[in-house]
This record gives sequence, structure tokens and C-alpha cells, in this order.
Amino acid sequence: MGKQKGDGARSKARPSSSSLAASLLPSGSTAAVGFGGYVGGSRLDAPPSGGDDSRPYLEVDSDLALHLKRLARKDPTTKLKALASLSTLLKEKSTKDIIPAIPQWGFEYKRLVVDYNRDVRRATHDTMNNLVTAVGRDLAPQLKSLMGPWWFSQFDPVSEVSQAAKRSFQAVFSAPEKRLDALILCTAEIFVYLEENLRLTPESMSDKGTALDELQEMHQQVISSSLLALATLLDVLVCLQVERPGTVNIAAQPKHALKARETAISCAEKMFTAHRFFLDFLKSPSPAIRSATYSVLSSFIKNVPQAFNEGNMKTLAAALLGGFQEKDPACHSSMWDAILLFSSKFPESWTSVNVQKAVLNRFWDFLRNRCFGSQQVSYPSLILFLQTVPSKAVVAETFFLEFFKNLWAGRNPSHSLDADRVAYFQAFQECFLWALHNASRYCNGVDSISAFRATLVKSVLVKLLWQDYISSSSSRKKEKTSLGLSADSCESDLTSNKKTVETLNITYPMSYFNELANCIVAVLSGIHLLEHDLLSVFAAEFQENCRGFFQHASNCEKESEFAERVTQFISLLGECSMQNGGGWPLASLVGPMLANSFAVMRSHDSPSCVKILAQSVSVFGPHKIIHELRIHNMSPHEGDTALEEETFLQMFKGTYVPWCLSGNSCSLSARLDLLLALLDDEYFFEQWDSVIRYATNLEYYGSAPCSLDSDRITILAMLLEKARNEITKAKVGISICTNMGNIDHWHHELLESTVVAVARSSPPFGASSSQFLCTVVGGSTKSNQISLVSRNMLVLIFEEAFKKLLSFILASSFTWVRDAGSLLTPNLLTAGANTIGSEFESSVSMFEMAQFALEVLDGGLYSLKTLGEESGLTPAILAAIFLIDWEFLELTMIDDGPDDKSKEILKARLGFGESFHAFRCKLGNQFWKTLSLHNRKALGQKLIQCMRSAIFNEEEMDTEKFTSLCCLWMLEILDCLSQDPFEEQDLLDRLLCQGERWPLWIVPEFSRQEGTVAKDFSIQDFGHRKFISFIDKMISEIGIDRVVASCGRNALPLSEEATNENLTRSWLAAEILCSWKWPGGSVVASFLPSLSAYAKSKNFSSQESLLDSIFNILLDGTLVQGGCAAQNFVYLCAASSDEVEDIEEPFLRALVAFLLTLFNDNIWGYKKAMELFALLVNKLYVGEATNANCLRILPVIVNVLILPLSQRSIRSNDSSGDAQHDSSGENHIHDVIEGWLRKALSFPPLITWQTGEDMEDWMQLVISCYPFSVVEGIQTPKLERRISLVERKLLLELFRKQRHGVGTSAVINQLPVVQMLLSKLMVVSVGYCWKEFDEEDWEFVLSQIRRWLQTVVVMMEEIAENVNDTITSSFTSDNLDALIDNLGKIVFVSDPFPMDIAKNALLSFSLSCGSFGRQQAEDADNLNPVRTERWDPIKKRILEGILRLFFCTGIAEAIASSCCHEAAFIVSASRFEHSYFWELVASSVVNSSTDAIDRAVKSVEFWGLSKGPISSLYAILFSAKSVPLLQFSAYFILSTELVLPLAIVEEDKSYLDGVSNNEEVLSPPDMSTETDIHLRAEISCMIEKLPSNVLEMDLLADQRVHVFLAWSLLLSHLGSLPSSSPTRERLVQYVQDSASSVILDCLFQHIPLEQWILKKKDEELPAGIAEAAASATRSIRTGSLLFAVQSLWPVKPLKMASLAGAMFGRMLHVLPAYVRQWSNDLRDRSTLSGIESFTRAWCSPHLIAGELSQIKKDEIADENFTIAVSKSANEVVATYTKDETAMNLVIRLPSSYPLRPVDVDCTRSLGISEAKQRKWSMSMTSFVRNQNGALAEAIRIWKRNFDKEFEGVEECPICYSVIHTVNHALPRLACRTCKHKFHSACLYKWFSTSHKSTCPLCQSPF
Repeated sequence: MGKQKGDGARSKARPSSSSLAASLLPSGSTAAVGFGGYVGGSRLDAPPSGGDDSRPYLEVDSDLALHLKRLARKDPTTKLKALASLSTLLKEKSTKDIIPAIPQWGFEYKRLVVDYNRDVRRATHDTMNNLVTAVGRDLAPQLKSLMGPWWFSQFDPVSEVSQAAKRSFQAVFSAPEKRLDALILCTAEIFVYLEENLRLTPESMSDKGTALDELQEMHQQVISSSLLALATLLDVLVCLQVERPGTVNIAAQPKHALKARETAISCAEKMFTAHRFFLDFLKSPSPAIRSATYSVLSSFIKNVPQAFNEGNMKTLAAALLGGFQEKDPACHSSMWDAILLFSSKFPESWTSVNVQKAVLNRFWDFLRNRCFGSQQVSYPSLILFLQTVPSKAVVAETFFLEFFKNLWAGRNPSHSLDADRVAYFQAFQECFLWALHNASRYCNGVDSISAFRATLVKSVLVKLLWQDYISSSSSRKKEKTSLGLSADSCESDLTSNKKTVETLNITYPMSYFNELANCIVAVLSGIHLLEHDLLSVFAAEFQENCRGFFQHASNCEKESEFAERVTQFISLLGECSMQNGGGWPLASLVGPMLANSFAVMRSHDSPSCVKILAQSVSVFGPHKIIHELRIHNMSPHEGDTALEEETFLQMFKGTYVPWCLSGNSCSLSARLDLLLALLDDEYFFEQWDSVIRYATNLEYYGSAPCSLDSDRITILAMLLEKARNEITKAKVGISICTNMGNIDHWHHELLESTVVAVARSSPPFGASSSQFLCTVVGGSTKSNQISLVSRNMLVLIFEEAFKKLLSFILASSFTWVRDAGSLLTPNLLTAGANTIGSEFESSVSMFEMAQFALEVLDGGLYSLKTLGEESGLTPAILAAIFLIDWEFLELTMIDDGPDDKSKEILKARLGFGESFHAFRCKLGNQFWKTLSLHNRKALGQKLIQCMRSAIFNEEEMDTEKFTSLCCLWMLEILDCLSQDPFEEQDLLDRLLCQGERWPLWIVPEFSRQEGTVAKDFSIQDFGHRKFISFIDKMISEIGIDRVVASCGRNALPLSEEATNENLTRSWLAAEILCSWKWPGGSVVASFLPSLSAYAKSKNFSSQESLLDSIFNILLDGTLVQGGCAAQNFVYLCAASSDEVEDIEEPFLRALVAFLLTLFNDNIWGYKKAMELFALLVNKLYVGEATNANCLRILPVIVNVLILPLSQRSIRSNDSSGDAQHDSSGENHIHDVIEGWLRKALSFPPLITWQTGEDMEDWMQLVISCYPFSVVEGIQTPKLERRISLVERKLLLELFRKQRHGVGTSAVINQLPVVQMLLSKLMVVSVGYCWKEFDEEDWEFVLSQIRRWLQTVVVMMEEIAENVNDTITSSFTSDNLDALIDNLGKIVFVSDPFPMDIAKNALLSFSLSCGSFGRQQAEDADNLNPVRTERWDPIKKRILEGILRLFFCTGIAEAIASSCCHEAAFIVSASRFEHSYFWELVASSVVNSSTDAIDRAVKSVEFWGLSKGPISSLYAILFSAKSVPLLQFSAYFILSTELVLPLAIVEEDKSYLDGVSNNEEVLSPPDMSTETDIHLRAEISCMIEKLPSNVLEMDLLADQRVHVFLAWSLLLSHLGSLPSSSPTRERLVQYVQDSASSVILDCLFQHIPLEQWILKKKDEELPAGIAEAAASATRSIRTGSLLFAVQSLWPVKPLKMASLAGAMFGRMLHVLPAYVRQWSNDLRDRSTLSGIESFTRAWCSPHLIAGELSQIKKDEIADENFTIAVSKSANEVVATYTKDETAMNLVIRLPSSYPLRPVDVDCTRSLGISEAKQRKWSMSMTSFVRNQNGALAEAIRIWKRNFDKEFEGVEECPICYSVIHTVNHALPRLACRTCKHKFHSACLYKWFSTSHKSTCPLCQSPF
């Protein structure tokens, strides 16, 4: 009733009737869970008349009445809301207001408790609880009418409902006595209510509108709950009321209780008869009803037994005793209660039924079917059932045999649950023992009883349980096997041994056999206690089975399983004997079996037989077993003689030792287990001595240990391994032995002699020799460190293993491995190390020795740690392990040897190395942690020596691979040998310590205050570079903090002598910086980023000390070396890493790179720069003299320091609040620089400079004080200092002094260094002193710029012409290589001086252009606008030269690309040698005027080379290796208004000339219109056919970027054309027909739509989405893509996302139909949804707003046509009126416009036929959906279409439109026959799709 799917018919929480009944007693118990039913014979449709207490309905409170009426609704939601409202009101209203509503509530309550919805029922009882709480005792007048459904509801199958009913009942009757009194008071009413419920049918339950299945379910649950309520009520009123201890407490009302009891009995008898003993309910298909029926019958049996009489006994007996046919396990608990009560209460009922047919047959079937799933309920009830079965009703032997047979058949061993299996065997055991104990109930006489018991034992215990135990196969085996004898042996022995094990093909789990064995042993124990002689039956079977098995045993899997079963059985017998203290298992079962079979065991080499004997010895002890074996084979008069000590030892030595050690066969392991089991702690010494003597073959054969054969060694090894296990058991307490638990007691001199012989043996080794040594040594695992020999023997064994490994190492083909081998010799060896390896010349013997040593080490590794530290063996052996493993790893990375012999040796060493590597990998952290500190240090020292030797001496392998390998080795050393940071730093100190070839630049000397001294840097050592490469890889792996900063050591307390400088390895950092480059890395690429990251992450004090120390070392080294040729590296702008690399002097280069990194990464700032500046100024002078070395390096360093020093002054000027901050420091800088300026002014002009003078150094120093910063993009370089007036005056004076000097001398005689200094001085003067320039100054500057640039222009023109001549005159496919070489020579600039000085000229020009701009602004303020006009011609000529440079390099690359890609790459790569020069060129190009660009394009066109200006621009734009600014400048020129049309379309530009809106433009194209448009070849391949793998290529690939740029140009061109121009229409048509739409898929590869879809509402936009969205919006608003292209370089994912978003937004704007068609073709719904969501959020609002604004602006309306725009609704209403006709069309723009098509709807028409109305509406739809442009244009064309139609122009019969919806042409092509005119495009489509050229109307040839 309202239950959810999957609910059971009866809730597990549902109690029996007795549990609820007991809760009503004063003693109380837990509340029962029940179910509520339906009240009355039918649904009540009117309120009940409550007699005198009923009140008129109108008296009910209006609020309560309102919600009570709502309860009559069918909707459960309405009922729940009404009940919730009632509950609230009941809490708020007074009792007086509530009492009038109780009758009406009672009526509704009776209906609601049987509602189908469980939530309604629960809420009903919650409301009832609130009601009774509110009214309290005032409920009494209505109690009798409510008690029936109230009691009934406590049996609801839903726990929440029944609990709610229980709570409401207990709320008013809190005490058990009160609850019982209430039931007594209302007994009759409850019975009436339940009686009416039991008479219900499904049809009478509710209205006809209720579904039949709901009615049936309601009826079933009402019946079951009513039956349970009836059963519980009888228990309460009849049975429990009499027995309850609280009866005396209610003696005041005994008559009421007695009357209630009589009423209950009377009503129950009537109901019992009226409902035909409730037997009809037992036939119900509902398990809940059947279970409740059994419960009510049980209650009647207990409480109303008089209802069962002769008239109904037969019927009831058949129904109850035959109840085993019940198959639903939910009913079995109540069924068993009923059957057991009935059988015990009415035993005579068995005589009234056919027991075999009605009861037993059903019972047997019940057992065979495993009780139909109720094992845990039914199995415990079996013994109770046996007790209730009358003895005369069954035949004893037959009954019990059938009982156990059927019970056994239902055991289900394979798939039963563990709990079911336990219950089963417990029941079987109890029933079997009960049958034996109660045999006298069924048998008369002792003989009859004994025979009955023997039959049960033989038939059940033996044939069923035991045979199943030993015959069935275990599921632990991989295949099903059969136990017992083979076919032949069975056949031959059928007469003598008929009780053999049968073959079964059933597989059982092991848990089944465990429970079965426990059951058998428990039954045998019970039999022993009952009648000992009964054991003989089982004992005979047990002995016969075992004897048959022993006689025919063979070494196979099935006999192993049989033996396992027997040994398990013997173990359980032993446990039983220990628990019960009896000896019967050994005396009656095991002892006789072993005695009868011992001879057979010895004669058969079967491990299973021996296992059984060994298990018996382990369980019962060696003394008892040997005693049993002896007494069963003695004469009768010797049977009572005790086994003496001599006899026991004599039998052990004479019988068991020779047998157990006799040969290596399949039973050897079992025999050795038996031998160790026979060891007795009392006689251990004598027994172990006899075992060792026999095993070493000395006791019996007199041979020496060294002559032991392989089999003897194997036996001895196996014995010792098993002995170790025994020792372990004794030590951990498993065994109680004391002598056997002492390891020293197992030592033996003969054993040690054997060990020496085996350890010193020579190849070939026996198969078990290494195994024997491993067994003796022990230590294969951490827990197995028991050694069976003395410590001296251990040392000897490991010495021999080490010698064998050393022989292998010394035979290596690697020199470094052989050299390392000499370092491994330990301190003490019993034999000289100089003889190692010399006695084994054969490589085969060497490999055998090494393999033998490996096997010994593998088996005794942990024992290696127990050796003393003085021998040095432990670190030596471990170092040898590492060394061989390293050699193997190196061998895997090199090629084969040069000859066959070398290949063979290499392969052999590689194979052995692989085994050794696997062994090395087994050494875990646990092993290294337990190694002593001394051994770890010694091992680390040896390994590091070996590694350093390898790095410096290995020359065969690839350097980078080998250093990576060494890095892995060192990391392995650190991981294994360092337990804390201090130990790690100790290992690194050993690694980095000074050697012959390390370090090269710095010598660490911690005794000196500065810590280091510099070495001669002219030495170059490749080994040093390899070591630096190794250290760099170490830093990348473990961090610079651990390698350089010595992290971990700093945490330790400092000694008095220690300083931070020697705690860190600053000298190592300086060494790496001076090395600059090494195989696989460099300072710039790896070390400096790591150092910067460390400096940012660590605490300030530690990193500051390290950085200061590094700076001091580098500065000292730089001063010593003198900064050779440092003057050439003074930069006007901040130096880049490539420029720093040009510094040749290592210390200066390292120092500059170091400072640049720290200041650029903001690790050091202004304060540090001031400190370093002051330090350098102090070092500049030594007394009064100038330090020449310091002067040479000072300009380069000041060039770095001046930027951070200048930032403070700039910020101070920007913020007045900080203007006075640290003014003293800034004044000091000004004073120093002014002094340097005066010093420079003291020299004569530069033209007089002579080599050897220091004037150049001072000029460089002055120039370095005036820095510029390169602004990213195309802006003018920015000044980085604010200089004082004195500085500016001095600087201008210096400039003019040099200018005047140049003016008085011939420039051609100037040295290059003079020109370079002059160009630099000119740059700083223009930048810092332009305001003070006079006309002479400007004239000098501009003339010099023009002259210097003209030199480069001429050079580049020559290069372009030479490239053109070379390609056009001599290019053939045969001479391509020679041509490429020649091109390389042509583009190579041998003398970089013109480019370098032109770079300064460009920088000066850029600064002067900015200065002129600012000057013009000032002139405008001063009303003097003509002041700078005189310089415009010169500037134009300079700019023309710059543009000429730009086009020259582009033309050269374009011409080269026509040859091949390699040739173009050579040209583009040549620009990278002077990348900053070309960036300055590009910056000037972008800032050029349109006129200058136009003149430059025309001049290049007139040049007459093979490629023109457009080709040159595309060559730069699509260059494979180009300067980013150059690419943007090419795009910029291509996108200009003048160049763009030429850049898109091929040379035929006739259709691009003018744009006209006259009628002629709309003339239809001919059939070949599609071929009129031809894009330029440079972009057509990217637009018409994208690269085939464009979707799979890398997202940042150059080819993909080029495709995006080509499309950007095309979209820009489309956007620049008027929307109504024919040119645009043709180009749009071309895009739709020819362009690949894959470009849109590419765009959304850069826009992460998945993150957009998964983004939560309040989260920020994910990276990529935010950039794309902003760019899409901006491109729509501005109509430009230039901003996205400008920010594209360097290409990064986010920048590509920005460009993709901008392109998508632009496509939506200019090609909406094209994008819509693409989106319609998408099949991935999630992708389409994401694209729509993105468009709707970021694109559509702006596009819609633009379209609507455009429609309002355009003048489309006239006297016949009006337009109304609704921006709020995104609608356009177009109204067309002509004469007496009118039509309104509403155009609605969707929220995701234009991805979703525009909706067109005709809202009103007048005088227009429906067909024409539909046609015009469709034509409007077609126009707006096919329009790739503004929506306003589509509306205008549609209006023109109307006008033409009203003018009488015939529509095209194909598209039914006058104007074509795509190309807007009129129908022009007429059929000669029918004269109808068609659009050319429509006719072309008709011909191509129909495959014929006939008229669509008349079908005549066209």
C-alpha cells in the first residue's frame, strides 16, 4: 500500500504478534512495528453519528474544518499538505476548539489509515499524535470508535508508519497498564473492526477510480495486518493477561478484565468458525497473508485450544502438519511456530492424517530443497520437530534414514552462505546425536537399540559424511579430480578392499570441508561419550580407507588432496583430545591406522603417506606415535612395556634417520618434515648429531665432506631450511622447546667443514651448491637472519663470493669499471687480492662464478649486515653490486661490439647484468635503513669515487645519455645511503670535492676569507663539461637548495669557525656560471631559472648569503681577468641572454647573467643595486689611480645596475609623496655620473682617439648610464632615467663636442669603433636631450641616420637582386644543393658593423619621431606650427629607406620560397642574427603613413623582380622562422585599405573597381559565375582546402597559425566591402561554395567549451573562455581583428584562444549563414549546445543590437512599406501595403542569433490569397536565412522582390521568387518554347541535380 518498488511483502522490521503483546504488559518491552488496516465493510461516505457525544459539523472551527474537508481529496499531495496544516493548527488551537472536530477527524482517520500512499499514513499518525497530545483525557468519548483503526495501524508493514501509530498511542497511554486497560475497555469494538476487515474484498475497498492492482495490494495488506492484530490481541487479552505479574496491581477492576477475556474468547471462536478456521487465507497468493495466518493459528492454539475439536481436527492437521509445502521463506518462521505448537499440543492429530503422504513426503521435499531458502530459521527447528513427532507415527529406522538422507541431499556445499552452512552442520550434528540418545523411544531391548545405533553410524556417519569428506574434490584445485585408486588397481583389489574411495566430479569449497570435518569429529566425540564401542564401526572404515590409499598411492594431485583431508582430520582429532582430555582419538583411530600401514608407508615413495605420519607425530608427539607403532607390532606379553630412552633413540637412529635421508625423491620434503617432527627437545643433541653425521655421509660411509655429491648437498640444504623454520617457531613461542630454540645448539663442526668445501669449490658448480650456502647463511629476508654456522664461517663465505664478483668486474670492457674494481678491495681478505681473477681465464668460468656469487648474495643478503665493520666486506660487496648494475645499465644504452667475439661477450655480460639488476632492485629501503652508519659512509665513498672516475674517463657513450645515467646513479646513492639531510650533504661533499680535473674555474679554499680563488680559464676540459652536465641534472632532480645551498646542513648548529659561506656551495654556483654551456644544458636555460626559483622560495637570510657569496666570487674573478673586450658589450637597451652570451670572458659573462636574472626577477631591488654600485665605484680607484680592469668591466655592470637604480627616481616623479625618499642615494648617483661626464669631456673628440687610450672605456661608461627599455609591441623605446639639469647639460655638451669634431674631419676616416661610439652617444643624446637640440643638432642627427641606413638599404637590395638572379637563372632540380649553399653565402652578412650601427640609427630615428611628435604638440601650444616642417622631407626619405629594407627581405624570402622551403628558411633565419634591428624596422613600418606605404608598394612593383610587394608581405607573414614584429607589420600592411583588395583576390581586379547600386549590378551572372573569383595562391590553399591534418596538428603549430591569419585577412576584406555590393556577394558566394568549414572546428579547438558548460553560476570564467569571449565581443563591436593579431606573438594557448574568439565573432557578423550551415551539420549535441551557449552569452546580444540599430538607421520605409523595431522583444515588424492588399510579417531574432535561424511569421494579411501569403512568407524566410550580411539588407531585397512582383516581373518558376535569395539576380534566362524566365543559379542547380538540360516546365531542350 504505497510501498516502493522492490519492497518485500513483509518488512523485516515487522514483529511477531507476541512481541507487541508483551509490550503492553507493565514490565514493558520494545515497541512493536505493525500495520494499519481498513475499517468497516465499505468506504464510509458520510460522517459517523457519534451518539450523544457527536456534535454538529457546523460547530467545528473554520480553519480545522477547511483542512478536514481537504482530506477527502484523492490527490496524496493535497492530503499531505492538509495533514501538515492540521498538525500546525492542533498545536496552536485550544482544546475547546479542537474537541468539536474529533468526530469528523475520526471519520477521516478511518479512511486515511488504509490509504495507498505510505507518506499519507505516516502523516496521519503524526497528526493523531498532535491531536491526542492537545486534547488528552477529552478523547475518551470517541475512544471506542478510534481504538479499532488505532490498534490496527500499529501493524503497518512500513516501519515509519507503524512507529508513528505506536507513538500516537503511547502519547495518550504512556504506561503499559493504561494501554492494557484501554484495550480491555474497547475489546468488543476492536473485534468488530477486525471482523469487518477480514470480510473485505478488493472490489469493496475503494472507489471505482482506483486501479485494480492498487486495490489488490491494499486488500492483501489489510488482511495480513488484521490477522496480526487479531493474533496479538488474543495474546494480550487471554494468554499474557493471566500470566502477567502486574495482575494484582489492577485488582480494582477484575470484572472488566475477566469480561474482556471472555469477550475475546467468544469473539475469537466465532471468527474461527466464521472464517473456516482461517484456512482460506493459507491459500492466498500473498506471503504476508499466509505468514499472518500461521501467526493467528499459533495464537488460537495457545489461547483458544477449545476451538480445535474432532470436527475440524483432521482438516487442521492436514493443513498445519502438511505446511512444509510452503515455499516462501518469509512464511517459514510463523509456519514452524504453528507446526511445533500444533504437534506438541495435539499429538493425537497425527493419527487423523496420512502421515507419509500428507506430512513426510512434503517434509522430505522441504529438506531436499534446502528449506526453500530459510536455512537459518528452519535448521534450528528440526530437532524441535523431531521431539514433537510421536514415536508411533513413524517407523524409526526408516524415518531417520530418510530424514538424514534428505537432509544430506539439501546441503548445497558449493553455493551456500557460511552462516547457512554452519546452521546446517550444527542441526545435522544435533539431530544425529539426538537420534542416538533417544533410540529407546523407538526400540525395545538393548540389542535393538545397539543395532539401531550401529545402523545410523554406518549408514549416515560413514557412508554419507565420511565418504563425502574424503571423496569430493576441493575447489582450491584448478581442475576437478577424483580421489582414491586408479582404474586398474581398483579392479584388481575389488575383492579385498571394496570400501575404496569413489570418484566424484563435484567441486566443493574448502570451507565446506572444514565444517564437515568439524561435524564428523563432534559426532565421534558424542558417540565416544554415549557408547565407545560404536566407534569401531567408523574406525574400521577409517583404517580400511587409509590402508587402501597407502597401498596404491602414487605421486599425483588427487592423492595429495586425500592426504590433506586426512591430515586435517587428524589435527581436529588432536584438538578434540586436548580439549576433552581423552586419548581415544589416538588409541581408537590414529594409532591402529598407523600401525597397520607403517610398513606400506615405508615401501612406497609417496609424499602424501609421509605427510600423514608427520602430521600424526606433530599432533600427538613423537613418543606417543612411536609407542603406538611399537605396541601394535609387539607380542601380547610385551604390550604393556614402556618405551625407554634407549629404545626411542635406537629406533630414531636406526629406522627413521636412514629412511628420511635416503635419496632425493619426490617424498624427500615430507620425509624431512617427519624427521624434524621426530626431534624431541629432551634428546635434541643426540638426535641432531646423528642426523648431521648421516647427512654429511661421515658416520656411515667414512667419506670426507668435500666429496659430497649433489644429491647429498640438496638433502642437507632442504633439511637445514626446514630446521630454520623449526628454530623460528621455537623463538616466537609456537613451540615450547628450549634446546631447539637456541641457535647455537644447531651448529655442528661437520656442517661447517662442508660449508668451507662448497664455498671454495670451483666451476662447474653443483645445482644445489649455492642453495646450500644460502640455507646455511640465512638472511634472505629481514625476518630470516638465522645463521646455522659461526661468524667466522660467514666471513669466509662472503669473502669467496666477493672474489668471484671482483673477477667479473675486472673483466669488463669499460675502463672506468676496471679502474673502479681496484677501489673495492676490503681491508682484510684471507687470500691476497692480487690473485683475484687470474686463475679463471675462461669467460664461461667467470660467468659461472659470478652467477654463483649472485645466488649466494640473493639468499643471504640480510646476513651480510651482521659482519664486522673491520673487515670492510659489507661495503665492498655492496659497492660491487652497484658497480655491476651500473655497467649493465650502460650496456643497455650502447650498440653492439665491433666484431662477433665482442658481441658475444657483450651479450653474455648483458644477460648476467639483467639478473643482477633484478637483484639490485629487490634491495628496498628497509635494507638500507638497517645498515650501519660506518658501512653506509664507506659504501658511499667507494661509489662516489667510481662515479667520478666514470664521468671524467668514459668517452664511448653519448655524453648527455651518460650524464643522465650517472644522475640516476647518484640519486640512487642518496636515496639508499642518506638517512637524514646531514648524511646527504656529506655524500654531496664527497661528490664535489676537489680533484685533478675539477673544479676548472674556482678552487674552493674555505680557510681564506673570500673562500675561493680563480684559476686560469684558458684551459678547456671536456670531462669538466660532462661533470657540469651531471651536476645540472642533479639540480633539476633534487633542487638547487640541496646541491648548492646545502639545505639541511644549515639547520644544524654552527661551530665557532663555521660561517654561512662554507655552509653553502657558492663556489659551485660560480663554477657552473663560468662554464656557461654544457652538453644538454646551459646557464640561461636551466641553472639561472633554478637559482631564481630558489631565491624566491627560501627564507631571506639563507638565500641572501648565498647570492652575496656568488657575486663576490664572480666579481673577484672578473677583476682578475680584466674583462677582456668588455667594451663591445655595452647595450643601450637591457641586454638579452643572447647578447650576454657574446661576452667571451667567462667571469664577466657569468656576472652579467647573474645580475640580470636577480634584478629582472625582482629578487634584488633598488637597495641592493645601490650597495653594488657603491662597491664598484670604490673599486674603480686605487688611491688616485684608475683601476684599468675595473674600468673595463664597469660599463657592462653599470648597464645592468642602472635600470633598478633608475626605477626609484621615476617612481618618485610619478608620486610626489615619495619624491624625497632616499634622496641622498640618488644624489650620490648623480654626483658620480656627473663626474664621469666631466672625465669624458676632458678627452679630445672621438676622431682623435688612438688605440691604447682609455677614452673609449670612459665613453662606454657614460653611455651605460643612460638606459632605454624596449617596449613590447610597436611603441617608441622608453627612457629609464630622469636626469638632473647638470647631467643633461654635460651630456649635451659632450654630444656637441663630438658633433663638432665630426664636422671638422672626414667621416670616411673614422674607425668603426668611433662610429659605433658616436651612434650610441647620438641615441642617448636624442633620448635625453632632445628638448635642448637646435637645428644644427637635428640636422646632424637626421643626416647621420640617413647615411647609416642607406648603407644597409643598398646591402639588402643587393642581396634581394642576387637571390632573384640566382633563382631565376640557375635553378634546376639537379643543382638544388649547390643553389642552397650559394643562397646561404648570398644572405650571410660577413661584416655585422653596418647592421649594428644601423640598429642605433633606427633607435635614434624612433626616438626622434617621438620627439618630433611631442615637439609638434608643444608648438601647437606655442602657436608655432612650422618649427619642425623643414625636417619632414628628410624623415620621409628615411622612412622610404626603412620600408625599402622591409620589402627587400620579404622579396628575397618570397623568391627563395618559389625554389624550395629550405631556401626560404635560409633567408628567414638570416634575420635572427640581427633580430632587434628587424624589430625596429617593423616598428617603423607599422607607424608609417598610408602615403608612404602606397609609394613603397608602387616602387617595389616597378623594381621588376620576379616577386612583387604582395608576395613579399605574404612571405614574411607565413615565414617559418621570422621575427614576430615583422609578421605583424606584414599583416598590418596587408590589412590596409589600399593593399587588402590586392592581397585577397588574384590580379584580375575588374570586379573590385567600383561599387554601384544601380540596376545593372543586380544583373544575373552566367553559368560560370562560380569560377569568376580567384584568391591569391598564397591564401587560397589555406581557405579553399585546409591542410588535411589541420584538426590533428598541434594547436600552436605554425601552419595552423598561418591558416588563422589567412582567414583573418579574408574576413577583414569582407567586412570592408559594402553589404549590397556585387563584389561582396560574389566573394560570399565563393566562400559558401569553396571554403572549407573545418576552420570553425579549428576555432573551437582553442575555446574550451567543456569548461564553459561545467562552470558553476558564480565561478569566474575559465582561462581560454574569458579571452575568447572578450575578443569575440570586441571584434563584433569594432568590426576589426587587428587587435587580436597584434597580441598574437609570441604564440601561446591563451592568445590563440583570443584570436579564435575574435574570428568567430567576426564570422558571425559577416558570414552568419555560413556559420549557421556549419552548426546545423554538427552531430555532437553536447558540442552544439556549448557553442550555442557561448554565442548566446557573448555574441548574440551585440549582433542583435547591431542588426536592430542598422534597420532603424537604414531608410527602407516608403509609402508602401513600414518597419517597426522592438528591441525588448528582438522583433522587427514589416508591413507592406499596395492598393487594397496588405501584409504584416514579424521577424523574430532568436537568443542565439545567428546560429539559430530567424523566425518569420505572417500575423495579418488583407486581399492576399493564402497560397501567395505562404509563398511571400517563405520568400522572406529564405532571404533572411540566406543573407551573409546585415539583416537590413535582406529586408531591403525582400521589399524589392515585392516591388518587382507588383510591377509585373515574373517570378522564377523554380524558386518562386523574383529576386534570387542568394545572389539577388533577376530571372533572365528564358526558355525558347514556353518563354518562362529563370534565374541562372536556379537553372544551373536544376541541371546539375536532375542530370538533364531540359526546361523544368515544358521539358523541351533548353
